[in-house]
Amino acid sequence: MRVVKILERLLATIPIMFGVAIIVFFFMRLTPGDPVDIMMGQGGAVSTGEIERLREEFNLDKPLLVQLWLFLKDALRGDLGYSYILKRPVTTLIAERLPATIELALGALLVSLLFSIPVGILSAVRQNSLLDRLTMASSFLGISMPGFWLGIILILLFSVRWGWLPVQGRISADLKLQQVTGFFVLDSLLTGNRQALISSLRHLVLPSITLGAPVAAVVARVLRSSMLETLRSDYVMLARSKGAHEWNVVLKHALRNALIPTVTVVGLQVGILLGGNMIIEAVFGWPGLGRMVVDAIFNRDFPLIQGSVMVYAFTFVIANLAVDVMYTYLNPKVSL
Repeated sequence: MRVVKILERLLATIPIMFGVAIIVFFFMRLTPGDPVDIMMGQGGAVSTGEIERLREEFNLDKPLLVQLWLFLKDALRGDLGYSYILKRPVTTLIAERLPATIELALGALLVSLLFSIPVGILSAVRQNSLLDRLTMASSFLGISMPGFWLGIILILLFSVRWGWLPVQGRISADLKLQQVTGFFVLDSLLTGNRQALISSLRHLVLPSITLGAPVAAVVARVLRSSMLETLRSDYVMLARSKGAHEWNVVLKHALRNALIPTVTVVGLQVGILLGGNMIIEAVFGWPGLGRMVVDAIFNRDFPLIQGSVMVYAFTFVIANLAVDVMYTYLNPKVSL
């Protein structure tokens, strides 16, 4: 029954993705700037006939509704069109860049959870202590700092001044890595390439910290609030009265129930990590999907933007579905 519910939810993502794509379709065509003019350098010595030929090739000479129909018809077959600028299939371009974006998002999520979960638990257990005040002040700082500013500061300190970590890219240029999955850390492990593993991890550190810092701050505050409420519950008091060890009460009885609202926040943050890392990828020269979408927006590359937005919409929906599935394990009373 649970598998059937999951499949139903997955099928329900299809109209959501197309709905988002339709909105982006119209908004991009309402923004100033013509893709052909941008490609031709805003006119110049290019003939009018050449411009009209390109507009016809890209179906830009047709009415908007006809363009929309052609896009939806091809998308139903899995064809998201060709990039105006890169002259390659959109699905191929997304497949090449998506592993880098996912790897960065997973690195940021790992960094944020390794920091936020212990901090949230300790802050709740030691409420109003010096540790609690320092960690909550740090969380405010993490939420308020712009990502591009934090990234530049980390680059200046760890790369420029101390030279500990690289500035840009996913791996050193002098290293060759046999790509199996597109995830450099995983491919390094699969191929037994120790040097590539170390290099890919070093390149991943700074962007992961920059992207994960706001997430860690949010999750730590939510977990602390949930833990404070749970620690005052009757069943926790009962466990303590039976003589259970304090940390056994905290981790076994309180944390499980406190994780329910925390999982919701983490699920939403996963979608943000995948879809909102464009600035971080630009700062660190990370060759991911976000950086490619930024370039596509400036170039008015409509097919690439529409296909990428559909991928982003799908990741948000999948993240929410994963949260709902985890609910059923944390609280068996909850059903999909």
